Amino acid sequence: MKGFPWILAGIGIGIAVAYAVLNSEPQPAYETIDDNLADAAHKTFAWGTRQQVKGKATAAAGAIKQGVGNLTGNQDLADEGTADRIVGNVKDAAGQVGQAVGQTIHDLNR
Repeated sequence: MKGFPWILAGIGIGIAVAYAVLNSEPQPAYETIDDNLADAAHKTFAWGTRQQVKGKATAAAGAIKQGVGNLTGNQDLADEGTADRIVGNVKDAAGQVGQAVGQTIHDLNR
């Protein structure tokens, strides 16, 4: 397993990036009509961002599982990795929808 240290390094970098993104929520950069709507839009956009990060991390972990399963001939691990990739892609899509909804609320609240 010559590539195992690189896999661990990639996972560590992914976790660091995910932590940085999850702890830096975007703020609206313009005046709003209703502060409650602005807060709801901010929370929705932030939720979408978190879901996207979780989805990308899950998909990446699934790809690693799938690759390791294929390399070792463990079909169960490869299938589990495929399922994780699908779940990650769904979470990513849900996050994109959440960000779009949050941005739409911001745009309507100007």
